Amino acid sequence: MTTPLIAPAGLKNVIVTDTEIGDVRGEEGFFHYRGHDATALARDVRFEDAWHLVLFGSLPEADAADAFQARVGALRPVDGSTVDLLRTTVRPETEPMHALRVALAALGLGDRPLMDLPEEERTEAALRSAAVTPTILAAAHRLARGEEPADADPSAGHAADYLRMATGNTDPADAAALQTYLVATIDHGFNASTFAGRVIASTGSDMTSCLLGALGAFLGPLHGGAPSRALAALDEIGDPSNTREWVRDKIARDERIMGFGHAVYRTHDPRSELLKHVARRYDSPLVRQALQVEAEIESAINELKPGRRLYANVEYYAGVVMSEVGLPPSMFTPTFGVARVVGWTANVLEQVRQGKIIRPSARYVGTRFAVA
Repeated sequence: MTTPLIAPAGLKNVIVTDTEIGDVRGEEGFFHYRGHDATALARDVRFEDAWHLVLFGSLPEADAADAFQARVGALRPVDGSTVDLLRTTVRPETEPMHALRVALAALGLGDRPLMDLPEEERTEAALRSAAVTPTILAAAHRLARGEEPADADPSAGHAADYLRMATGNTDPADAAALQTYLVATIDHGFNASTFAGRVIASTGSDMTSCLLGALGAFLGPLHGGAPSRALAALDEIGDPSNTREWVRDKIARDERIMGFGHAVYRTHDPRSELLKHVARRYDSPLVRQALQVEAEIESAINELKPGRRLYANVEYYAGVVMSEVGLPPSMFTPTFGVARVVGWTANVLEQVRQGKIIRPSARYVGTRFAVA
């Protein structure tokens, strides 16, 4: 009988399957989508172009790019029944991501298992789910504030239309800044939510079930919920001169410093460095505070915990950039979700094609049972 291998806590460094979608190289501070530097893509291409790359394996040529943007734009509007459902469920305290769960579940009524669908129908399910996500989130946000939802504009770019629907902001520079963030966060290896979605996909289940599973993992404060907590830390600190004492107190209490450190990166998070560059363009009091506090936190950690280097992760400057384009903290995690749902759907499709259920084992450590 073969003795099962015992994986480290959290499956750290355990390879569970093959993927062609992307790769994260933590020691190098680098990640890519299908062989394309992800941070370069975030600087240079439209969100829809990166979406096409992740889903289909290639960056589209000009005509194909416009056709794909039109295709997903046509899928972005939601029907009246979805808006009516949101009206009856959203309250002032409702989190948009919770509303998204309800709306996606309703839209998925009657979904067939992906393993029973031809590739074209699987792809259509992936595109439809990712396309309506920003519309639902923006509508839930507005309804919670007592405002009427804004209709989607199929002719607009995905990032710009989301920003307009959520906040009314139509500034092209702000839309471009948000688009940079969205492209940089489409996919990032086998993070918890992506893995959760792939586990469900490995059973051959329907697209909605896979996304709801990924969404459940994403809602955890240690995952998608981190950007607003990182910005809250800046509010807590206030004047940058308070930073060192704040860090000292956190370390003494053995508390996590939100916005710093990463499970994979052992050097600067390339997404954080990219968003820092985006944030600098605003040169606002918030940006200046964030830059000073970042330097102080890194210095304080180096002093108080020699040999343990913690760098700002994507959540730190994500909150700053989203704040600058007019998104409130309650929309930070939803905005992250607008991008990540594209990565989830691509991973779901890849997993279904592999046709193998994910079924690991557990080590029993409870009361021993003696067989008579």
